Amino acid sequence: MAEAFLRIPPFPGHRSAPLAQPGSTSLSGAEWIALLRSARVGGQFWAGEPQLPLQNQLLLAPDNEVQLREMAGILAGRVATVCAPRGWQVPPGCPRVDSASDPWWLIGHAAEVWAGADNELSLVAAIAGKTLVQFGVGRFSGCDRDPAQVAERELNGWRYSDPFSGEVMEPAAVIALLAQWRALIASNCGVDAVFGVARWKRVTLEALLWDGCGPVRHARSLPAGLDKSRRVIAWKSRTSRPVLNQLVASGAVIGELEDGMIRSAGLGANCVPPLSAVVDFSGVYFDPAGPSDLEHLLQTAEMTPEMLVRAQSLRERLVREAVSKYGSGGTAIARPAAHGRRVLVTGQVEDDRSIISGGGGYTNLQLLARARELEPDAWIIYKPHPDVEAGHRVGHIPEAEALVHADEVQRDAPITSLIDSVDALHVITSLAGFEALLRGKQVTTHGMPFYAGWGLTRDLAATPGRRTRQRSLDELVAATLLLYPRYCDPVTRLPCPAEVVVQRMAEGQARVSSPLIALREWQGRIKLIWQKRTGHR
Repeated sequence: MAEAFLRIPPFPGHRSAPLAQPGSTSLSGAEWIALLRSARVGGQFWAGEPQLPLQNQLLLAPDNEVQLREMAGILAGRVATVCAPRGWQVPPGCPRVDSASDPWWLIGHAAEVWAGADNELSLVAAIAGKTLVQFGVGRFSGCDRDPAQVAERELNGWRYSDPFSGEVMEPAAVIALLAQWRALIASNCGVDAVFGVARWKRVTLEALLWDGCGPVRHARSLPAGLDKSRRVIAWKSRTSRPVLNQLVASGAVIGELEDGMIRSAGLGANCVPPLSAVVDFSGVYFDPAGPSDLEHLLQTAEMTPEMLVRAQSLRERLVREAVSKYGSGGTAIARPAAHGRRVLVTGQVEDDRSIISGGGGYTNLQLLARARELEPDAWIIYKPHPDVEAGHRVGHIPEAEALVHADEVQRDAPITSLIDSVDALHVITSLAGFEALLRGKQVTTHGMPFYAGWGLTRDLAATPGRRTRQRSLDELVAATLLLYPRYCDPVTRLPCPAEVVVQRMAEGQARVSSPLIALREWQGRIKLIWQKRTGHR
């Protein structure tokens, strides 16, 4: 059976059911054409965008070589670009582009199209409103005479299903999902190399970095011929300093790759691959010394009412399901009435780039001490960072030292349960401050995290002069969780909306397991036992 015109791009490692199954859908051809023309999806829209030697001229897209010879016989001296597989003999003087190309791109650069009636490019040309001459008889016959009728016949012969839920999907939602994938793939086009992505992370990141034209181009050294006109992506903390220096010296545009704010069901320090990531070509969100794509969104973006409704719904579900960066759920913590004001102080990984960049020089112990100065009568709870507790990262405070300033050290309770049980948080740059804002808590920032400076927090560090806008909580959520990151569904391994990852985490379907994860968990336990016995941090 022929492939559906609307189908899932072949993202690396994806394991979903087809988008379209034999069935029926009811939508007029004119409605289909309007949706498709706007989104430019259908056919192999993810494929490459070749350099076209001829533009605004004739494009030939035959079904076979016999048909190509027929077209060549009536060219009458006209020069045309031929869209055909390698090895086909094309008319003299006519350049060839690979048939494995984005048909919408090709059509967009042609004034007239001659296409075989079995070629998807026929339907794309008809939908786009190009002058079309068809050859032969085939699946798309009639596109040159009545595009709406062909579109209706072709697209209504399928039943469309949401790849994440399996539920029936309306045509507009199908087109919207394909358009989101197109935008993601387009954002990766022109990236010459990706640096610093460990193999265990690639399980989920490959789909988010794929450009539609072949495997993601991971590298450990500079590709030959790299110059300032080219783009690369780098996980800077995992890329060697000599390579980073070479990249900077080359003048290449570097996009920073980092974990997203809803990361995984498990710790990155235990080699659990991320379910979200950010790629930022302006800087990186946790470094207040310079701009970032997230800061630009918060400073300039105008949020639609629909976007804010979506942000509110996501925020409410995060709170309801107790979803945080590293997981979900947790038993509620009873709040003792005698303690009065309760304040949570969250530790961080002290050699993490967010602390080095935006932490103002604070250590976890200094944060605790200052929080006590500012909250002399509060019951202060100190929560060490989970990566530090796992024994993999720097920032451990011996319990006796922590209790000089804190009333309680809480190592085991989930962060969301702790946030729910307190009145306020003190953080350096911790994401826990953002999660506390979602839950309506007061947040004092001692460093300068991405969520500070927008009128929602008490900020003790100087706010960058670039941050002048006052934002609502749902505007912050929309920028931070909906517009900025990329997400990968752990079940289908497809790029997905934020809501899918949150649902998987809430339903216990987000765990990605491997022998390496189990090994790292045991290594962490052993290291932590050694730290506690020896007093080393």
